[in-house]
Amino acid sequence: MISPDLSGAKFRKSSFSGGTTDNCVEVATNLPGVVAVRDSKDPSGSVLVFAPAVWRDFLRGVRAGDL
Repeated sequence: MISPDLSGAKFRKSSFSGGTTDNCVEVATNLPGVVAVRDSKDPSGSVLVFAPAVWRDFLRGVRAGDL
């Protein structure tokens, strides 16, 4: 699998991240064909990449309380 170019990724913090915790994720949804997720404490670290449909299914499961 070829790694996608993440140089243009515009990461944003989760809306569920509070100002008092360091346990945050950042998500970039501006890239064509992928959603990138990283740990906000380590922005130069590893990035998980998902297909948009897979990310939508994950969010749907979280919102429904299934995960």
